[in-house]
Amino acid sequence: MKRVHFLANFVFLAFAASFAFAFDPSPLQDFCVAINDTKDGVFVNGKFCKDPKLATANDFFFSGLNIARDTSNPVGSVARNTSNPVGSVVTPANVAQIPGLNTLGISLVRIDYAPYGGLNPPHTHPRATEVITVLEGTLYVGFVTSNPDNRLITKVLKPGDVFVFPFGLIHFQFNVGKTKASAISALSSQNPGVITIANAVFGSTPPIRSDVLAKAFQVDKKIVDYLQKQFWYDNN
Repeated sequence: MKRVHFLANFVFLAFAASFAFAFDPSPLQDFCVAINDTKDGVFVNGKFCKDPKLATANDFFFSGLNIARDTSNPVGSVARNTSNPVGSVVTPANVAQIPGLNTLGISLVRIDYAPYGGLNPPHTHPRATEVITVLEGTLYVGFVTSNPDNRLITKVLKPGDVFVFPFGLIHFQFNVGKTKASAISALSSQNPGVITIANAVFGSTPPIRSDVLAKAFQVDKKIVDYLQKQFWYDNN
Protein backbone atom coordinates (compact mmCIF):
# COMPACT_ATOMS: atom_id res chain seq x y z
CA MET A 1 0.00 0.00 0.00
CA LYS A 2 2.87 2.35 0.80
CA ARG A 3 4.25 1.79 -2.71
CA VAL A 4 0.87 2.81 -4.19
CA HIS A 5 0.86 6.03 -2.14
CA PHE A 6 4.48 6.73 -3.08
CA LEU A 7 3.75 6.20 -6.79
CA ALA A 8 0.67 8.42 -6.59
CA ASN A 9 2.64 11.16 -4.87
CA PHE A 10 5.49 10.84 -7.38
CA VAL A 11 3.09 11.17 -10.34
CA PHE A 12 1.44 14.19 -8.71
CA LEU A 13 4.81 15.88 -8.13
CA ALA A 14 5.90 15.13 -11.70
CA PHE A 15 2.78 16.79 -13.07
CA ALA A 16 3.23 19.72 -10.69
CA ALA A 17 6.83 20.15 -11.82
CA SER A 18 5.81 20.11 -15.47
CA PHE A 19 3.38 22.94 -14.80
CA ALA A 20 5.88 24.85 -12.66
CA PHE A 21 8.45 24.83 -15.46
CA ALA A 22 6.02 25.77 -18.26
CA PHE A 23 7.01 29.31 -19.25
CA ASP A 24 4.20 29.91 -21.75
CA PRO A 25 1.17 27.93 -20.48
CA SER A 26 -1.42 26.66 -22.92
CA PRO A 27 -4.29 29.16 -23.29
CA LEU A 28 -7.74 28.31 -21.98
CA GLN A 29 -9.48 30.50 -24.54
CA ASP A 30 -9.20 31.14 -28.28
CA PHE A 31 -7.03 34.21 -27.74
CA CYS A 32 -6.21 36.92 -25.25
CA VAL A 33 -5.27 40.12 -27.09
CA ALA A 34 -2.86 42.16 -24.95
CA ILE A 35 -3.76 45.75 -24.07
CA ASN A 36 -2.10 48.47 -22.04
CA ASP A 37 -5.34 49.88 -20.62
CA THR A 38 -5.93 48.25 -17.23
CA LYS A 39 -9.35 49.79 -16.69
CA ASP A 40 -11.46 47.03 -18.22
CA GLY A 41 -8.82 44.37 -18.92
CA VAL A 42 -8.24 40.98 -17.34
CA PHE A 43 -4.65 40.14 -16.34
CA VAL A 44 -3.46 36.93 -18.05
CA ASN A 45 0.14 35.68 -18.40
CA GLY A 46 1.84 39.03 -17.88
CA LYS A 47 -0.58 41.11 -19.94
CA PHE A 48 -4.02 42.65 -19.64
CA CYS A 49 -6.46 41.32 -22.23
CA LYS A 50 -9.19 43.10 -24.11
CA ASP A 51 -12.72 41.81 -24.42
CA PRO A 52 -12.49 39.12 -27.15
CA LYS A 53 -15.59 40.56 -28.78
CA LEU A 54 -13.60 43.73 -29.47
CA ALA A 55 -10.68 41.96 -31.17
CA THR A 56 -9.91 42.96 -34.76
CA ALA A 57 -7.68 41.62 -37.54
CA ASN A 58 -5.05 44.24 -36.70
CA ASP A 59 -4.55 42.62 -33.30
CA PHE A 60 -3.10 39.60 -35.11
CA PHE A 61 -1.21 41.44 -37.86
CA PHE A 62 2.30 42.76 -38.38
CA SER A 63 3.92 44.10 -41.53
CA GLY A 64 7.58 44.66 -42.28
CA LEU A 65 9.56 41.43 -41.97
CA ASN A 66 10.17 41.63 -45.72
CA ILE A 67 12.11 44.88 -45.28
CA ALA A 68 15.90 44.49 -45.23
CA ARG A 69 17.39 46.50 -42.37
CA ASP A 70 20.68 47.10 -44.14
CA THR A 71 22.64 50.12 -45.35
CA SER A 72 20.62 50.22 -48.58
CA ASN A 73 17.44 50.89 -46.63
CA PRO A 74 16.87 54.66 -47.03
CA VAL A 75 14.66 54.86 -43.95
CA GLY A 76 17.05 52.96 -41.73
CA SER A 77 19.14 54.65 -39.08
CA VAL A 78 22.40 53.46 -37.58
CA ALA A 79 20.36 52.05 -34.71
CA ARG A 80 18.08 50.08 -37.03
CA ASN A 81 20.33 48.83 -39.80
CA THR A 82 23.58 46.89 -40.10
CA SER A 83 25.79 50.00 -39.83
CA ASN A 84 26.67 49.31 -36.21
CA PRO A 85 29.59 47.78 -34.26
CA VAL A 86 28.33 44.18 -34.56
CA GLY A 87 27.02 44.44 -38.13
CA SER A 88 23.55 43.03 -37.54
CA VAL A 89 20.08 44.14 -36.55
CA VAL A 90 17.08 42.22 -35.22
CA THR A 91 13.51 43.10 -36.17
CA PRO A 92 11.13 41.46 -33.65
CA ALA A 93 7.55 40.34 -34.14
CA ASN A 94 6.57 39.31 -30.63
CA VAL A 95 3.72 40.19 -28.29
CA ALA A 96 4.93 43.81 -28.15
CA GLN A 97 4.29 44.17 -31.88
CA ILE A 98 1.41 41.66 -32.28
CA PRO A 99 -0.93 41.87 -29.26
CA GLY A 100 -2.81 38.77 -30.42
CA LEU A 101 0.25 36.61 -29.70
CA ASN A 102 -0.42 36.93 -25.97
CA THR A 103 -0.72 33.40 -24.42
CA LEU A 104 -0.02 31.68 -27.78
CA GLY A 105 3.63 30.82 -27.03
CA ILE A 106 5.28 31.81 -30.31
CA SER A 107 7.01 34.78 -31.95
CA LEU A 108 9.26 35.68 -34.89
CA VAL A 109 12.30 37.83 -35.61
CA ARG A 110 14.08 38.88 -38.77
CA ILE A 111 17.86 39.23 -38.56
CA ASP A 112 19.92 41.17 -41.12
CA TYR A 113 23.70 40.85 -41.34
CA ALA A 114 26.31 43.09 -42.97
CA PRO A 115 28.55 41.47 -45.62
CA TYR A 116 31.37 39.32 -44.30
CA GLY A 117 31.65 39.84 -40.56
CA GLY A 118 28.04 40.69 -39.69
CA LEU A 119 27.47 39.04 -36.32
CA ASN A 120 24.53 38.29 -34.09
CA PRO A 121 26.71 37.98 -30.96
CA PRO A 122 26.61 35.03 -28.56
CA HIS A 123 23.37 35.27 -26.60
CA THR A 124 20.63 33.21 -24.97
CA HIS A 125 16.84 33.29 -24.91
CA PRO A 126 15.77 32.57 -21.33
CA ARG A 127 12.26 31.53 -22.35
CA ALA A 128 12.52 29.92 -25.78
CA THR A 129 13.95 27.46 -28.28
CA GLU A 130 14.83 29.10 -31.61
CA VAL A 131 14.51 27.74 -35.16
CA ILE A 132 16.33 29.81 -37.79
CA THR A 133 15.76 29.75 -41.57
CA VAL A 134 18.27 31.49 -43.85
CA LEU A 135 16.70 33.72 -46.50
CA GLU A 136 19.88 34.89 -48.23
CA GLY A 137 23.64 34.73 -47.74
CA THR A 138 25.84 32.24 -45.93
CA LEU A 139 25.82 31.99 -42.14
CA TYR A 140 28.15 30.16 -39.76
CA VAL A 141 25.93 29.34 -36.76
CA GLY A 142 26.34 27.39 -33.58
CA PHE A 143 25.52 26.81 -29.93
CA VAL A 144 27.38 25.62 -26.84
CA THR A 145 26.10 22.78 -24.67
CA SER A 146 25.79 23.18 -20.90
CA ASN A 147 28.40 22.31 -18.24
CA PRO A 148 30.54 20.31 -17.90
CA ASP A 149 31.10 19.54 -21.59
CA ASN A 150 30.53 23.01 -23.13
CA ARG A 151 30.65 21.36 -26.56
CA LEU A 152 30.44 23.67 -29.58
CA ILE A 153 28.02 22.48 -32.28
CA THR A 154 28.22 24.46 -35.54
CA LYS A 155 27.00 24.43 -39.12
CA VAL A 156 27.36 26.61 -42.23
CA LEU A 157 23.90 27.49 -43.55
CA LYS A 158 22.78 28.63 -46.99
CA PRO A 159 19.39 29.91 -48.24
CA GLY A 160 16.61 27.54 -47.30
CA ASP A 161 18.63 25.80 -44.57
CA VAL A 162 17.13 25.45 -41.09
CA PHE A 163 18.93 25.10 -37.74
CA VAL A 164 17.72 24.72 -34.15
CA PHE A 165 19.16 26.48 -31.09
CA PRO A 166 17.94 24.53 -28.02
CA PHE A 167 16.19 26.25 -25.14
CA GLY A 168 18.41 28.57 -23.10
CA LEU A 169 21.76 27.64 -24.68
CA ILE A 170 24.32 30.24 -25.80
CA HIS A 171 24.24 30.59 -29.59
CA PHE A 172 25.31 32.93 -32.40
CA GLN A 173 25.21 33.61 -36.16
CA PHE A 174 28.08 35.01 -38.24
CA ASN A 175 27.96 36.06 -41.91
CA VAL A 176 30.85 34.32 -43.68
CA GLY A 177 29.72 35.37 -47.16
CA LYS A 178 30.82 38.35 -49.24
CA THR A 179 27.26 39.64 -49.57
CA LYS A 180 24.64 40.67 -47.01
CA ALA A 181 22.62 37.94 -45.33
CA SER A 182 19.22 37.65 -43.70
CA ALA A 183 17.22 35.07 -41.79
CA ILE A 184 13.87 34.53 -40.10
CA SER A 185 13.69 32.86 -36.69
CA ALA A 186 10.70 31.38 -34.89
CA LEU A 187 10.85 31.22 -31.08
CA SER A 188 8.73 29.15 -28.72
CA SER A 189 7.56 32.06 -26.58
CA GLN A 190 5.44 35.14 -27.10
CA ASN A 191 8.23 37.07 -25.35
CA PRO A 192 11.45 34.99 -25.52
CA GLY A 193 13.77 37.64 -24.07
CA VAL A 194 17.45 37.91 -24.96
CA ILE A 195 20.65 38.05 -22.91
CA THR A 196 23.68 39.10 -24.97
CA ILE A 197 26.61 37.58 -23.11
CA ALA A 198 29.26 40.30 -23.60
CA ASN A 199 26.76 43.09 -22.87
CA ALA A 200 25.48 41.41 -19.72
CA VAL A 201 28.91 40.50 -18.32
CA PHE A 202 30.93 43.60 -19.20
CA GLY A 203 28.21 46.20 -19.72
CA SER A 204 25.89 45.68 -16.77
CA THR A 205 24.54 48.62 -14.75
CA PRO A 206 26.09 49.01 -12.24
CA PRO A 207 29.19 47.11 -13.39
CA ILE A 208 30.12 43.73 -11.94
CA ARG A 209 33.19 44.13 -9.75
CA SER A 210 36.29 43.81 -11.92
CA ASP A 211 38.05 41.53 -9.43
CA VAL A 212 35.10 39.12 -9.70
CA LEU A 213 35.35 39.03 -13.49
CA ALA A 214 39.16 38.86 -13.46
CA LYS A 215 39.01 35.69 -11.36
CA ALA A 216 36.10 34.23 -13.36
CA PHE A 217 37.90 34.72 -16.70
CA GLN A 218 41.39 34.08 -15.27
CA VAL A 219 42.77 37.33 -16.75
CA ASP A 220 44.46 40.43 -15.42
CA LYS A 221 42.15 42.99 -13.82
CA LYS A 222 43.35 45.61 -16.33
CA ILE A 223 41.83 43.60 -19.17
CA VAL A 224 38.49 43.56 -17.39
CA ASP A 225 38.73 47.31 -16.72
CA TYR A 226 39.37 47.85 -20.44
CA LEU A 227 36.44 45.69 -21.51
CA GLN A 228 34.06 47.40 -19.10
CA LYS A 229 34.87 50.76 -20.67
CA GLN A 230 33.81 49.62 -24.15
CA PHE A 231 30.51 50.52 -25.78
CA TRP A 232 28.45 47.34 -25.80
CA TYR A 233 25.98 47.71 -28.65
CA ASP A 234 22.50 46.14 -28.50
CA ASN A 235 21.36 45.00 -31.96
CA ASN A 236 17.83 44.16 -30.81
